[in-house]
Amino acid sequence: MPLVTSSFFENPFFISFTRFSDYHMKRSILLLVILFCLCWNAVCADENKQERDTYKNLETFANVLTLIQQYYVDKVDSTKAINGAINGMLGSLDPHSAYMTPEDFKNLEEETSGSFTGVGIEISIRDGVLTAVAPIEGTPADKQGVKSGDQIVRINGELTKTMTLMEAVKKLRGVKGTSVTITIHRESSKETKDLTLTREAIPLLSVKSMEMEPGFLYIRVSNFQATTTKDVRSAIKSFRKKHPIQGLVLDLRNNPGGLLDQAVKVADIFIDKGIIVSTRGRDKQDQMVFEAHQDGSKSGFPMVVLVNGGSASGSEIVAGALQDHKRAIIMGTTTFGKGSVQTILPLPDGAGIRLTTAKYYTPSGESIQATGIRPDRMVPLTAGSEAKNEPAPPVKAIREKDLPHHFKNEPRGKNQPKPEADTTDKTDQEENFEKVVDIQQIAKRLEQDNQLRTALTTLKGLSMVPGTHTPKE
Repeated sequence: MPLVTSSFFENPFFISFTRFSDYHMKRSILLLVILFCLCWNAVCADENKQERDTYKNLETFANVLTLIQQYYVDKVDSTKAINGAINGMLGSLDPHSAYMTPEDFKNLEEETSGSFTGVGIEISIRDGVLTAVAPIEGTPADKQGVKSGDQIVRINGELTKTMTLMEAVKKLRGVKGTSVTITIHRESSKETKDLTLTREAIPLLSVKSMEMEPGFLYIRVSNFQATTTKDVRSAIKSFRKKHPIQGLVLDLRNNPGGLLDQAVKVADIFIDKGIIVSTRGRDKQDQMVFEAHQDGSKSGFPMVVLVNGGSASGSEIVAGALQDHKRAIIMGTTTFGKGSVQTILPLPDGAGIRLTTAKYYTPSGESIQATGIRPDRMVPLTAGSEAKNEPAPPVKAIREKDLPHHFKNEPRGKNQPKPEADTTDKTDQEENFEKVVDIQQIAKRLEQDNQLRTALTTLKGLSMVPGTHTPKE
């Protein structure tokens, strides 16, 4: 009589007897085959049903398009109608997936390579309204006083309510020297305001640096593009030729993100070993883990990272990694909360789609989706109004959780502690900070920026304790 091997015991389909008669063996195998076929047929039936439903829905779409072409009051451009349907389909997924025409695709390549011509506003759709996430530092929008949270209700007199994000971008960009008028509505004001902006070449120099005091370096990263890591390394190298670094402020406020690989490489500059970030897609094989590399160039100088509600995506990856590895003190206010990764997928005609393909997780395995990174030290920005001991008028910051169709955060377990309530939302004044155009005017910068002053004071205290990255609290 045949002997059942131990491998059979590990499979629940097999009966755990040690010996079978030939009859019972054949009968058992036959039952297993029947069970397998039934399961397989059920799976196939489910897949076939989904496929049939898909074809049925596509047929409905074709019928609707035909009826529009036949009966709509005006002649319809089929290409425009189909592009609108594609935009609607992607827009129903999440706030960050979108269709890009060949022109949009080319503009994106220009952005990530370092320049474009426009007014310099990072925009998004919030509650169906075109809204400024953050002006890019030193650009026409920044100089004219556009603030995070401003609703852009018109562009050149045309209502933005029905515009897609890409359509709005096209209208804001244009030939250098030409003008565009935007009508904004701010929550602190009852009236709308027209701002006429003259388009400029936006160089997107993502890294600026300055010496705050001898030995204390300030590096501002406004977004992550192709040269960001190289520019950060260069700033550190240049400073070290003058002074040993006693402390570093890495300013990621209003940094909306950019290239994932550059965010990872910037974090890698300061972390010796371990995970920087991990990404998880729909399939297990899509999971990726990015780890730090030991190259002998790391130093133990203390660090403070400044963040706010405009810090999103790549800047949250950097802040989350440095926080989890206890390499820096995270200071400011709670970040935007964009915990998803977008992939640019080209189409044959030169167009493309920006599609959310994964969610990312900090080294500790936490997702910051719709919750953001909570600083180690909450320091709301009081800006220039603090000299009069008067609070600046509150401006509501936009975060991922405010965007339609955003992904919900999925807690790791039932016992995961609830994050503390962020009480700064109602009094968050960071967007009222009047930026200094010349970043070298350090005295004026420190006078207006209480967050930067606090960061410098913290670093000076930490530099008194050799080898200390963060204080013990």
